[in-house]
Amino acid sequence: MMKWLARACLIVATGAASGQNMGPESFQSVYSLRDVALDADPRTAFWQGAKPVYAEVDSQGIPVPGYRTEVRSRWTTENLYLLFVCPYEELHLKPSPDTVKETNELWKWDVAELFIGSDFQTIKRYKEFEVSPQGEWIDLDINLALPHHESGWTWNSGFEVAARIDRDSHIWYGAMRIPFKSIDERAPVAGNVFRANLFRSQGPPEHRQAIAWRAPMSNTFHTPERFGRLELVK
Repeated sequence: MMKWLARACLIVATGAASGQNMGPESFQSVYSLRDVALDADPRTAFWQGAKPVYAEVDSQGIPVPGYRTEVRSRWTTENLYLLFVCPYEELHLKPSPDTVKETNELWKWDVAELFIGSDFQTIKRYKEFEVSPQGEWIDLDINLALPHHESGWTWNSGFEVAARIDRDSHIWYGAMRIPFKSIDERAPVAGNVFRANLFRSQGPPEHRQAIAWRAPMSNTFHTPERFGRLELVK
């Protein structure tokens, strides 16, 4: 118990000083002059330059403090970066992970997810990006107007991931680098805003925990009416 409390305090302390003082429906991605090698270490200068937000409620908006997930974001003229810092109790991992090819139905296992869309008129169209603790990945082109849109998972954004597990601290880290051309027709500039939400699925099926930034208030993460906003800032 003392070890678990110490981990929780460390996570809170890491983001407290530089956390985002914004409304609960918005978070900021901070500009970086240049792209960097993708890593999953929150101590690097690149990630320290971001302002954290927290996914810390379940699907119905009830706080889940044991799983409070820190998320940081940066952007460049080419890419959007995200880092997830994910405390866990028990990992649910896919056997024989494939980190080279896309893993369909990765959401059945432990993952961190970004849902993001640039079209504020057609909110049922957006993209989904997932990374697992083992570095598996999947990207999806979502169109809720076509519920049997089977080609969604075969879409290829060209995004990259990095991940690592700290088993001593019971925290895993997952990073994403997403080409802007895969999510927006606009050139990336400060002030651009996206519809977005952040999620995690954690633990084995018998006690699986959903974790969200903006609670969907439903039994599915795919509730675009509940998405918040991600803003590019300098």
